[in-house]
Amino acid sequence: MAETSDDAKDIEKLYEYGERLNEVKDKSQHAEDYENIIKTAKSSSVKARQLAAQLIPRFFKYFPGLSVNAVDAHLDLCEAEELGIRVQAIRGLPLFCKDTPEHLSKIVDILAQLLTAEENVERDAVHKALLSLLRQDVKASLTALFKHIESVDEQIIDENLRERTLIFIRDKVFPLKAELLKPSDQTERHITDLIKKSLQDVTGAEFKMFMDFLKNLNIFGEKAPPERVQELIEIIEGQADLDAQFNVTDGDHIDRLISCLFMAVPFFERGASNSKFFNYVNKHIFPVFDELPEERRVDLLKNIAESSPYTSPQDSRLTLPSVVQLLKKYMPRRKAGEEMNFTYVECLLYTFHHLAHKAPNATNSLCGFKIVTGQPSDRLGEDFSEQYKDFTERLNCVEELARATMKKLTQGMAEHNKALAAASSDEAKDRIKVQKQNTTTGLRTCNNILAMTQPLHSKSPSFIGDKRIILSWKETVKPSTTLTPTVGGKRPVDAVNGAGNSTSKKGRGAGNMQNQYANRAFESQSYRGRSGSRGRGRGGRGRGRGRSYR
Repeated sequence: MAETSDDAKDIEKLYEYGERLNEVKDKSQHAEDYENIIKTAKSSSVKARQLAAQLIPRFFKYFPGLSVNAVDAHLDLCEAEELGIRVQAIRGLPLFCKDTPEHLSKIVDILAQLLTAEENVERDAVHKALLSLLRQDVKASLTALFKHIESVDEQIIDENLRERTLIFIRDKVFPLKAELLKPSDQTERHITDLIKKSLQDVTGAEFKMFMDFLKNLNIFGEKAPPERVQELIEIIEGQADLDAQFNVTDGDHIDRLISCLFMAVPFFERGASNSKFFNYVNKHIFPVFDELPEERRVDLLKNIAESSPYTSPQDSRLTLPSVVQLLKKYMPRRKAGEEMNFTYVECLLYTFHHLAHKAPNATNSLCGFKIVTGQPSDRLGEDFSEQYKDFTERLNCVEELARATMKKLTQGMAEHNKALAAASSDEAKDRIKVQKQNTTTGLRTCNNILAMTQPLHSKSPSFIGDKRIILSWKETVKPSTTLTPTVGGKRPVDAVNGAGNSTSKKGRGAGNMQNQYANRAFESQSYRGRSGSRGRGRGGRGRGRGRSYR
């Protein structure tokens, strides 16, 4: 009973202090009342402390001399054992900044650290408080939030806090960009700069999240000038670490390179330069192409093919020798037990056409063609007949294989249709539909190969420089598992595209597909930014461990 009486007295006194401060005009003359409110934050009464959590921020602006004590007392309430007190205190934090904006960055910092709260109602209060402060001053609030994301040398960052901050920004800030990022140009530039600082050490999934956000900002929209689009490419180039020496055993770097090249293609389509990517691949990757894991080779070739229409004439001339060398390696000269990967050949032929269209006479010495441009680089006085004979024989062999495979696939499609009609279970039907999709993709691959080999039979061939050829995987909608076929041997009807189809894309552009391998790199934690694994400490800033925010 005595405790109940003491609680009632504390609450009564708090109401008295609050009413008096409400009524007087010159509140500074009643500093003692505010001091007493602050002291009540240490009361044993739960209700008294909840009331104190309401009153401390309400009168905060009138007593600057007591600001340190007031904030300290309020933070104690934010860390109280009782959930109701914590939630009430968190709700009051934005009020500290309403008329005293100089405290905003500190309060945002405190709220960010409270994002690690486990109770849903508490975390919801933190989210609402942060959004309130973002609406008050978005630049200062974002700056304070991003400090918990950036990797700073010799600073141990709580990994859980960093993750919660990222989740808040992704789920609460990004969806409200139209409301929060005003004035648009200035604020969007500010958050862009904050993101760029944070990209020194991110996982693949985090990088993709940030890039998806940036490309949807107005400053990088469809009407953005070329230099803005190029800025996004430079961000991607930095993440791909194109200034680093390449090591074929560094799977992390290869993952990043392929993923970033995939992400860059839509910006190449908007006029950004792919020169740095192509030069890096030509210099470092093509020479060790056979040493790459099969899965990575397939996606690299697909991404190179999709990037090739946007390559400059100079870069095309530099890259063509490597592409022709790979073409000769993967286009068999005779059907004599050699293997042919149809996906490789489709990608390389597509890349060859687009590069040769930009630098046609470079093919004279590489393939024995006779294309006259009037430049010394035509090399028309030299004998390249052996190169022409070799290249033509390979084209003929590829065409024979493609036609034979199309015949088998067409027969296989009829068998699939019969099997589908006879299938009794949904599982069987789904399996047959996948086989049909693989067969369709195989037919598209063979058709594409034939469409690209036929114009190359003339000594003065024409090169396809437009987008009339739609790459086969662009319309693949279901993943498939296939094997590399052997020339002259039997092979499953769904194995036409080689092992590459085990990572078939749902493709960009027509069909709105995605590169599954690239996505796996983005979604996993397997690669981190240029500085490697973060090495952040996992010690929490939890309650009772001292406040690093002071």
